[in-house]
Amino acid sequence: MQTNTQPYSTTRGVMPTFPENGYYGLGRIQLFAYAYYRLSREEAQKSESTSISNQKKIVEAYCKQHGITILKYFVDDGWSGGNFERPGFQEMMRALESGKANVVITKDLSRLGRDMRESSYYAEQFFPENQIRYIAIADNFDSENENVMAPFQFAMNEVYLRDGSRKIKDVLKMKRQRGEYCACAPYGYMKHPQSKDVLVPNEDTAPVVRRIFERAAAGDSCVKIAMALSAEGIMPPLKYRAMCRDNFTPEGAARASDIWNHTTVKRILKNRVYLGHTVLGKTKKVSVKSKKKVPIPQEDWAITEATHEPLVDQATFDKAQINMGKASRDYRQYDHVRKSIFGGIAVCSKCGHSLCSSGTVHKGEREKYWFLSCNHTRKDLANPCTGVNIRYTDICEIVRQDLNSLIALSDDEINALVQSVIAAQSSKLNIVDKKAQIEQAKNRLKMIDRMVTKMYLDNAEGKISDDRLSRVVADLEKEASILETKIAELDVDDPADEIQENYERFFELAKRYTYIETLDRDTLITFVDRIEIGEKILPEGYVKMPRKNAPYQQSIRIFYKFIGEIVNEPVREFAPGSQLPA
Repeated sequence: MQTNTQPYSTTRGVMPTFPENGYYGLGRIQLFAYAYYRLSREEAQKSESTSISNQKKIVEAYCKQHGITILKYFVDDGWSGGNFERPGFQEMMRALESGKANVVITKDLSRLGRDMRESSYYAEQFFPENQIRYIAIADNFDSENENVMAPFQFAMNEVYLRDGSRKIKDVLKMKRQRGEYCACAPYGYMKHPQSKDVLVPNEDTAPVVRRIFERAAAGDSCVKIAMALSAEGIMPPLKYRAMCRDNFTPEGAARASDIWNHTTVKRILKNRVYLGHTVLGKTKKVSVKSKKKVPIPQEDWAITEATHEPLVDQATFDKAQINMGKASRDYRQYDHVRKSIFGGIAVCSKCGHSLCSSGTVHKGEREKYWFLSCNHTRKDLANPCTGVNIRYTDICEIVRQDLNSLIALSDDEINALVQSVIAAQSSKLNIVDKKAQIEQAKNRLKMIDRMVTKMYLDNAEGKISDDRLSRVVADLEKEASILETKIAELDVDDPADEIQENYERFFELAKRYTYIETLDRDTLITFVDRIEIGEKILPEGYVKMPRKNAPYQQSIRIFYKFIGEIVNEPVREFAPGSQLPA
């Protein structure tokens, strides 16, 4: 019989064919065993009692006492019991197909696994159906015997798994709040030799990161940067990890490419960790039993600023963000081209696309006929925009006036503004009510854990049937998953400290200016993240813009760095050709 070289499938509907040389009804009395040992990282830190060496001693002593010959042992060191795709376990399942062993033995049931359904399936169904005896020494479990307490034991192992997962989440959350970098060090950094939660620059890769940002800030595209790095033979991040840092298998290292990809460059340019900030919690697992991860909204990321040495300054980082993906020739060298300072900042509020310079020249006049317009209006597009536009001089003047009004605020006025924002945000988030909902959900989760444990006890005593147990536990697990998602969504910190800090950062920048005479690109990107331009609201009875100087309204929303939008009424009054109101 050929040995399957592919990973063993845990799909229950498909059973491999095992030779009929087991001990059931064939008069075979000699027992040949495969011993299986497993240890998770969390268990390794707690005590020596569950160590691989301790498991070996217990299993070997038991086999010697009962006349069982151990043919081979399989080990998964550092693997969770909730994951049945462990390499050692998979290798053992393939080895069982040879028919050389008729016993699988572990120190206890938790070594086989902590997932209640999968562990019970292998111990009570799969192994017996394939004439393989399973023994868990410490739990006095033998698949040849009646194991009355087995359901309760499987349930308690899963409770341990869930409780451990919850504790790990709490520890990680606490570390994130303290600004500790509890993740793999990003390219350009390494973990501090004395503290594994602190990043320090890697002298081999930090210069590469700085160079990437400098070239992007100078206008080079991600594709151009990637091609240059590849041409110079610089190892990409994954290749560097495989060859110089992490313990990759030979097969894994061989899959790491020597060629830089433009998406890798883009990922580096967008990562705020290079500003010296810790940015974690971008994804989360769907549930304890699932490997799938889903993205978390950016506003819910765990961000702690100034936790380690930055590789780039804020100005270089901002310029790189603005230039990212443009890859166009420098049109500003031509005098006849209108040079807008709003590229990548002014966007259409209807479709979200950036506004482009447009206009004409009449009797030598250029500024009067210069507009920012949405060009995402072609009829061949799937969802064309109806378009918005604004006179270039108008938007320049509006932003300049808004900035000057902020620069002119006194300390008392700034404090009053901050307090009003805090009050509005706290009311919007309803912090007190959300904390009460979180506490209620956590109490319900504890109750569900107690209910599951009690039901398995009742099942072991024959008070409820297996079918009813399966249905009710499945419903409770579904409810628990919904509650865990709800807790994650409601877990909102009080915004007061963050708002206070962000406004201090913004007005620290503002104090460098006394008055802005002319708005330029550098000043704009220093203060402004985004400007959303809405469509014009024409006077009653008009369906298009009148030729005469009739007034109209237009929404202009300015989102500032760190603090977002300040203006509560973004609709402005205009009279074409007239002076804007001060």
